[in-house]
Amino acid sequence: MKNKIQFSLVYRDMWQSSGKFQPLKEQLERIAPVIIDMGCFARVETNGGAFEQVNLLAGENPNDAVRTFCKPFNKAGIKTHMLDRGLNALRMYPVPDDVRQLMYKVKHAQGVDITRIFCGLNDVRNIIPSIKWAREAGMTAQATLCITTSPVHTVEYYSNIADKLIEAGAQEICLKDMAGIGQPAMLGQLTRSISEKHAGITIQYHGHSGPGLSMASILEVCTNGVNGANIVIDTAIEPLSWGKVHPDIISVQSMLKNKGFDVPEINMKAYMKARSLTQEFIDDWLGCFINPGNRLMSSLLLGCGLPGGMMGSMMADLEGIHQVINSTLKKKGEPELSTDDLLVKLFDEVAYVWPRVGYPPLVTPFSQYTKNIALMNLLTMAQDKGRYVMMDDAMWGMILGKSGKVPGKIAPELVELAKAQGREFTDADPHTLLENALDGFRKEMEENGWETGKDDEELFELAMHPEQYRNYKSGMAKKTFLADLQKKRDEKLGGKMTPEEAAAFKHAKADAVVAPVKGQVFYEFNGDGECGKCIEPFIGQHYEEGQGFCFIQAPWGEFVEVPADLGGKLVELDVKQGAFVRKGDVLGYVERDKK
Repeated sequence: MKNKIQFSLVYRDMWQSSGKFQPLKEQLERIAPVIIDMGCFARVETNGGAFEQVNLLAGENPNDAVRTFCKPFNKAGIKTHMLDRGLNALRMYPVPDDVRQLMYKVKHAQGVDITRIFCGLNDVRNIIPSIKWAREAGMTAQATLCITTSPVHTVEYYSNIADKLIEAGAQEICLKDMAGIGQPAMLGQLTRSISEKHAGITIQYHGHSGPGLSMASILEVCTNGVNGANIVIDTAIEPLSWGKVHPDIISVQSMLKNKGFDVPEINMKAYMKARSLTQEFIDDWLGCFINPGNRLMSSLLLGCGLPGGMMGSMMADLEGIHQVINSTLKKKGEPELSTDDLLVKLFDEVAYVWPRVGYPPLVTPFSQYTKNIALMNLLTMAQDKGRYVMMDDAMWGMILGKSGKVPGKIAPELVELAKAQGREFTDADPHTLLENALDGFRKEMEENGWETGKDDEELFELAMHPEQYRNYKSGMAKKTFLADLQKKRDEKLGGKMTPEEAAAFKHAKADAVVAPVKGQVFYEFNGDGECGKCIEPFIGQHYEEGQGFCFIQAPWGEFVEVPADLGGKLVELDVKQGAFVRKGDVLGYVERDKK
């Protein structure tokens, strides 16, 4: 009898691995019946990490989007699943226990069947509580192994973790090959090891296309599922397959069918309709936030191990720092770097940093933390200040053990640096370091006259994404999104400015430089040689029109450049280097040059 293979469409991750935003509720509602008509998917990824946050950033209620998208799949008997970052739940930083526990009740009520629980460090302490809460809420708990290739990430290492998670109640195991660098032979051996010990276990393989190993990995996983194992393979569809995304369902189905596996047929008429609708969404507006480079595969990812899902934000960060590093190099009389030069340097620096911070699997948020350390190192090394000069609390938290135990050893130079800065390492269970928070958020909703929503889903959104939810409720998120979209569209048309933007630039002699997001301020990016050894800008410092005033690292890890608007002379500086600011805080005032 042929082994039966099931397929899942990772529609959420297709978009996240390509750009910033997800389709809106109306678009999801239109494509869901078409996905069902394709007839080949037993599962569809409908929401999870990043999905709900970017819904809020677009000014849309994510609860409505999740309910709307899940409903037709629930009716058709297709399982829905979400991505769950364990200790971090749906965001980039840790979430208190009571908020995490509420999440499963809310998501199950909204129609989500399976939660894919992962910890970027594979620390079971960050996964096991979620297994318990998910099952209590009626969800299927799929525990995840974050796959990477390093001296410590062996078959035995992963197999032992799987044993612990299954013993704790996990009903399924996901092999999350987020960068696509898992070696096919190792993945096959791991699949066999898990399925031999746990009869009838469901193993779902999630492999990004990035460096080009994923098709071989899929074949190895399917071939080595024994002892009645149920194998599910995550796939994508054109025009968002391959590249940094996932293999296309047509190729996967063809390969496995030819090998003799029992696989479902594809309704090609429905496939072409889904393909067409997805392209329509790209052409409508989502394509404005997709970096073309994320549509390409790259063997360079084998060296640095960075995941497909963060390539969009990484390329945006590179754009911001590229000019600054070249400005610094130019002042030193050294050759400037092309984008490719800088990308290779970043990949090389990630490869240098990664073992020294203990080989954390490079997945959210630890991929961002490691990449940010490397990115800051490139900048400070260009400024002849050496490595590890600009590391924030989140980066240090990973190193110190506040997010869980890293698989490898921290390099001696980082241990000494931590000691010199008075930082302490910890082996405490990460979730015990957080205080419950729901009561405070419930009180805020009462004071604002906001409804907690069906099944407390609105309370959950505020507690999970407080900054984004408040901006959504005030209407600011929608205004900011529309302005950003207009800017992106104008850039494609040659960089035109809207009349509203042009008018805003004429309103005063001195312009307030305002924080567009909450986060930590870095002025180091200016790299201004005239300032000698000081970090902050000096009064009287001159800025060209559009030149970066500073960068703010947002709570979700993204570095947001803050421009000095029309430029001119700095007449007042209100925020010091490294300070934390709220959205809307004034950072300083720049007086325009006289015309």
